Amino acid sequence: MKALWNDMVIAEAKKEDLIYIEGNWYFPPQSVKKEYLAPSDEHTTCVWKGEASYYDIAVGGKVNAGAAWYYPVPKEGSIERVRKDFTNYIAFWRGVTVGE
Repeated sequence: MKALWNDMVIAEAKKEDLIYIEGNWYFPPQSVKKEYLAPSDEHTTCVWKGEASYYDIAVGGKVNAGAAWYYPVPKEGSIERVRKDFTNYIAFWRGVTVGE
Protein backbone atom coordinates (compact mmCIF):
# COMPACT_ATOMS: atom_id res chain seq x y z
CA MET A 1 0.00 0.00 0.00
CA LYS A 2 1.15 3.51 -0.82
CA ALA A 3 0.17 7.04 0.10
CA LEU A 4 0.83 9.46 -2.78
CA TRP A 5 0.63 13.22 -3.06
CA ASN A 6 1.98 15.55 -5.74
CA ASP A 7 3.41 12.49 -7.58
CA MET A 8 5.52 11.49 -4.56
CA VAL A 9 5.25 8.36 -2.41
CA ILE A 10 4.80 9.65 1.13
CA ALA A 11 4.35 6.25 2.79
CA GLU A 12 4.64 2.62 1.73
CA ALA A 13 3.98 -0.59 3.66
CA LYS A 14 2.55 -4.08 3.30
CA LYS A 15 -1.22 -4.08 3.64
CA GLU A 16 -1.04 -6.46 6.60
CA ASP A 17 1.10 -3.90 8.48
CA LEU A 18 -1.52 -1.15 8.16
CA ILE A 19 -4.51 -0.68 10.44
CA TYR A 20 -7.95 0.08 8.96
CA ILE A 21 -10.11 2.32 11.16
CA GLU A 22 -13.38 3.94 10.12
CA GLY A 23 -12.59 4.00 6.39
CA ASN A 24 -8.96 5.11 6.72
CA TRP A 25 -5.70 3.21 6.39
CA TYR A 26 -3.19 4.01 9.13
CA PHE A 27 0.47 3.48 8.21
CA PRO A 28 3.11 2.39 10.73
CA PRO A 29 5.27 5.41 11.64
CA GLN A 30 8.44 3.80 10.27
CA SER A 31 6.83 3.39 6.82
CA VAL A 32 6.26 7.14 6.37
CA LYS A 33 8.90 9.36 4.77
CA LYS A 34 9.23 11.96 7.50
CA GLU A 35 11.21 14.33 5.27
CA TYR A 36 7.88 15.25 3.62
CA LEU A 37 6.09 15.94 6.93
CA ALA A 38 6.12 19.03 9.12
CA PRO A 39 4.27 19.24 12.45
CA SER A 40 1.06 21.25 12.33
CA ASP A 41 -0.67 23.17 15.11
CA GLU A 42 -3.95 21.50 14.08
CA HIS A 43 -5.65 19.16 16.54
CA THR A 44 -9.05 17.51 16.55
CA THR A 45 -10.79 15.23 19.01
CA CYS A 46 -12.50 11.94 18.24
CA VAL A 47 -15.02 10.86 20.86
CA TRP A 48 -13.54 7.38 21.16
CA LYS A 49 -9.97 7.62 19.76
CA GLY A 50 -8.88 10.80 21.56
CA GLU A 51 -6.95 13.85 20.38
CA ALA A 52 -5.40 13.70 16.91
CA SER A 53 -2.30 15.66 15.96
CA TYR A 54 -1.59 16.66 12.35
CA TYR A 55 1.24 17.03 9.89
CA ASP A 56 1.48 19.24 6.83
CA ILE A 57 2.85 17.48 3.76
CA ALA A 58 5.42 19.37 1.66
CA VAL A 59 6.48 18.08 -1.76
CA GLY A 60 7.99 19.95 -4.70
CA GLY A 61 7.43 23.38 -3.19
CA LYS A 62 3.73 22.70 -2.49
CA VAL A 63 2.20 22.28 0.96
CA ASN A 64 -0.89 20.24 1.81
CA ALA A 65 -1.84 21.61 5.24
CA GLY A 66 -3.03 19.10 7.82
CA ALA A 67 -3.13 16.25 5.31
CA ALA A 68 -1.83 13.60 7.72
CA TRP A 69 -2.95 12.80 11.25
CA TYR A 70 -2.11 10.46 14.08
CA TYR A 71 -2.97 9.75 17.71
CA PRO A 72 0.09 10.20 19.96
CA VAL A 73 -1.90 9.06 23.03
CA PRO A 74 -5.05 7.14 22.06
CA LYS A 75 -7.96 7.42 24.46
CA GLU A 76 -8.26 4.69 27.08
CA GLY A 77 -10.11 1.68 25.66
CA SER A 78 -9.65 2.64 22.01
CA ILE A 79 -6.76 0.25 21.36
CA GLU A 80 -8.86 -2.61 22.72
CA ARG A 81 -11.73 -1.52 20.47
CA VAL A 82 -9.50 -1.57 17.35
CA ARG A 83 -7.70 -4.70 18.61
CA LYS A 84 -4.34 -3.22 17.58
CA ASP A 85 -2.16 -0.49 18.99
CA PHE A 86 -2.48 2.42 16.56
CA THR A 87 -0.38 4.85 18.62
CA ASN A 88 1.48 7.19 16.22
CA TYR A 89 0.19 5.37 13.12
CA ILE A 90 -0.40 7.94 10.38
CA ALA A 91 -3.47 8.34 8.16
CA PHE A 92 -3.95 10.66 5.19
CA TRP A 93 -6.65 12.77 3.51
CA ARG A 94 -7.07 16.12 1.71
CA GLY A 95 -6.06 14.81 -1.71
CA VAL A 96 -3.55 12.17 -0.64
CA THR A 97 -4.27 8.97 -2.57
CA VAL A 98 -3.98 5.71 -0.63
CA GLY A 99 -4.07 2.38 -2.45
CA GLU A 100 -2.22 -0.63 -3.74
